[in-house]
Amino acid sequence: MAEKKKLEAVTEKRGILYEVTRVLAHIVFHTLMPVRFHHKERLLQDPPYVVIANHRHALDPVVMAMGIPKHQIVFLAKKELGGTPFTQNLLTRLHCILVDRHNADMEAMRSCMKAIKLRKILLIFPEGTRHHEGQMEQIESGTALIAMRSKAPVIPIYFDRKLSWFKVTNLYVGEPIPYDDLLEEGINTETCEKMNERMRETFRKMIRETEKN
Repeated sequence: MAEKKKLEAVTEKRGILYEVTRVLAHIVFHTLMPVRFHHKERLLQDPPYVVIANHRHALDPVVMAMGIPKHQIVFLAKKELGGTPFTQNLLTRLHCILVDRHNADMEAMRSCMKAIKLRKILLIFPEGTRHHEGQMEQIESGTALIAMRSKAPVIPIYFDRKLSWFKVTNLYVGEPIPYDDLLEEGINTETCEKMNERMRETFRKMIRETEKN
C-alpha cells in the first residue's frame, strides 16, 4: 500500500478551502465587518515578501488573504491552535504553519524558507499571540531570524482596531523595513535584536501617525 502523503501548509497551488474562505471573506469584510486598506499599493509588488502585523482578531489572516487575492499567503500561528487533529488539518489546509514559539522549531523554519523559495507571501504576527492594545513591544525571538533569513522585503501592517461588526477596521500598510546593513553584519543574536527594535520602532511610528488622523 502506498504511503499517504503528508499534508503540508506550503504548496505550489492554493488549496480549495483557502479559495472558498477567501471568497467568503471578500463578502464579509466588505459588508458585515468592513475593512479598509490604506497604501495598499505597497502590497502589489511581486512576491516573495514578508508581512509583519499586530494581531487583534483570529480572522486577521483571512483579512490578508482577502486583501491580496492574486497570491498565496502562508501565515504562522502558535502550535497550540492545532491542538486536535481536526484543527491541525484545517489550519494546514488554510496554509498555516504551526510553530512552537518557545523552542527552536526547525521544521517551521524550513516551511517558512520553502514559502519564500516558492515565491509566496509570508505573514508573521511578531507578538506570537493576539493583543488588543495595538502595541508591538513583546516580539517573539524567532521573528527577526525568519525575516532576515528570507532576505525578502519586510512590510509592516497596522490594524487600528479589532475586527468588529458594522465598524470599519483600518489597515495601514507601511514602507518596507530596511535591513541590508544588518545582513552585512551577519545573522546572529545581536543583529536579530537590532531587527526586532526596528520593527518595534516602525510600529510606534505607525501608531503615532494614525492617532494624528
